[in-house]
Amino acid sequence: MSSPATELVRLLTVRGQTLAVAESLTGGLVAAEITAVPGASKVLRGSVTAYATELKHQLLAVDAALLARHGAVDPQVAAQMAAGVRTALGADWGIATTGVAGPDPQDGRPVGTVYVAVDGPPGAHSGSAGGGKVEALRLNGSRAEIRMESVRSVLALLLKELAGEQTGNERAQDTERNGGF
Repeated sequence: MSSPATELVRLLTVRGQTLAVAESLTGGLVAAEITAVPGASKVLRGSVTAYATELKHQLLAVDAALLARHGAVDPQVAAQMAAGVRTALGADWGIATTGVAGPDPQDGRPVGTVYVAVDGPPGAHSGSAGGGKVEALRLNGSRAEIRMESVRSVLALLLKELAGEQTGNERAQDTERNGGF
């Protein structure tokens, strides 16, 4: 069975669509996972690792008032990161990760609080009128385990969105059976 990153590259290549990645707690791991796949250059436009909170506003157009009110670990921040990177890098799809990998809480959020988000072309989101999707995660484990599970989760979220566009597709059914989100 192919990896989630391999399947993403395959699906996006077949569709002629592109992807942009915005990362915080994963620090480039999502982009590294995708670029490890041969042919990724056909679909990956680029990535922005906005680790510092102010960079989320400066580079990804996340609302400064939202960041001031809620901090960087927030579902709306994740959604705006995905939309912002999609726009900034001119991609069809944007995905984002933000959260607390530890060892200490951040912005009043406990270690293991993670938000992953996807933003795509208008009308592309299964079960929504657009505006993207955000998934809240409560993860356990070491810092490294939380970061790797965040990578897996954001790739699974995008796979679910792509599969939602292909109703009746055998791959979509496999994704659901194997615990895709």
